[in-house]
Amino acid sequence: MSTAGKSSGIGGQAVLEGIMMKNQDVYSVGVRKPDGEIEVHLSTYEGIGSRKLKKIPIVRGVVSFVDSLVLGMKCLTFSASFYDEEEAQPSKADVAVQKLFGERAEKVVMGITVAFSIVMAVAIFMILPYFAAALLRNVIVSDTVLAVIEGAIRLLLFIGYVLLISLMKDIQRVFQYHGAEHKCINCVENGLELNVENVRKSSKHHKRCGTSFMLIVMVVSIIFFIFIRVDSPILRVVFRVALVPVIAGVSYEFIRLAGNTDNKLVGILSRPGMWLQALTTKEPDDSMIEVAIAAVEAVFDWRAWQGREIEEAPEQEKEAQKTEEEPEQEKEAQKTEEEPEQKKEVQETEEAPEQKEEPREIGEILEQKEEPREIEEVLEEKA
Repeated sequence: MSTAGKSSGIGGQAVLEGIMMKNQDVYSVGVRKPDGEIEVHLSTYEGIGSRKLKKIPIVRGVVSFVDSLVLGMKCLTFSASFYDEEEAQPSKADVAVQKLFGERAEKVVMGITVAFSIVMAVAIFMILPYFAAALLRNVIVSDTVLAVIEGAIRLLLFIGYVLLISLMKDIQRVFQYHGAEHKCINCVENGLELNVENVRKSSKHHKRCGTSFMLIVMVVSIIFFIFIRVDSPILRVVFRVALVPVIAGVSYEFIRLAGNTDNKLVGILSRPGMWLQALTTKEPDDSMIEVAIAAVEAVFDWRAWQGREIEEAPEQEKEAQKTEEEPEQEKEAQKTEEEPEQKKEVQETEEAPEQKEEPREIGEILEQKEEPREIEEVLEEKA
C-alpha cells in the first residue's frame, strides 16, 4: 500500500536526551537514561478547548500552538528529571506555591512559565523589530518597505537566536534528536518499515516542522502589516500584539496544508522553511534513532497505517501452511529413501539360499574325489 505524500497525523518534539511523540490525545516521551536504557512514558493530553473548537480553521491553529507550548514544557521537565545530579531542595517560593495551590501547584507553575515564554517571544520577535524598523521612518517613507524591513529584522533575530543556542552542547544533542524525530516520521510516511537502517537514510527535514512554522509566521506577519496600517504608533504596537493569534492560526493552516498535499506550488513555498531546518536539525546517531522509534511505536501503529497487516496476513497463512506441509514432505522423502533399502533387503533374502548351497556342492565333489584314495589305501594294506 502506497503512503507517499500522505500525512500520518503524528507530530513530535525533541527533549533532553529524548523525543516526545503525539498522536491525537495520546503522547509518549522516550528518554535515553544515564545507564543507557530507554525509558518510555505514555500518557494522554487533551489540551485546551473542546473538540469542536479544534475543528474551526484559524482557531485550531491558536489552540494547537498553546497546547504545543504547554505539553512541550511538561515533556522537557520530565526528560530533565533523569539528569538531575542531586535532588534540589525546594526554595521558599516553591514551598509558598505548594501551600497556596496544593495539588494544582505544578499546573499553575507550568501555566505561568508558558505565559512568560509567550510574552517574551512577542516582545523579542514582534515588538522589538517594529521599534528597530521605526528608527528608519524618517529616512524611509513607504510603509510597505518598512514592513518588509521589520520582517527581515524579525527573521535575523530568530536566526541569531538559533545560532546562539546551538553553541551549547546540550542543544546540539537536542537538534540531533530533532533530526531523529523527522527521520522517523518521514520513514513511516514514505511507506518504509520502521527500523534503524530505514530511518537513517530518511530525510531530516519535514514540511510540518515547527521551524517552518516560525518562518511562515514571519512571512504572514509581513503580509498582514503591509495591508493593516494605522497612524498612531501606540495602535501599531497594539495591532501587532492583538494579531499574533491570527497570524499563528493562518500559519498553522498553511503548515497543515503542506503536510497533507503534494501540490507543487505548496512544495515550492515550503522550501524556505525546509532550508531553515538545517539550523535546527542535525544527523542523529543510531542510539538516538532507537529512542525515536520507541517513542513512535508507543503511540502509533505504523504497520496498520501502512497496510502491512493486511498484506502480511496472506504471507503468514502461506508460511503456516508451508510449516504444516513440511513434516508430510519429510515423511514422504524418508519413505522414498527407505524403499530402495527395503527392496535391497528382499533381494538379499532371496539370494541367501543360493549362496548357502555352494559349499554343499563343493563338499560333495571333494568327498567324491576322496573315495578312490580310500580304496587304494585298502588295497595297499592288503598287499
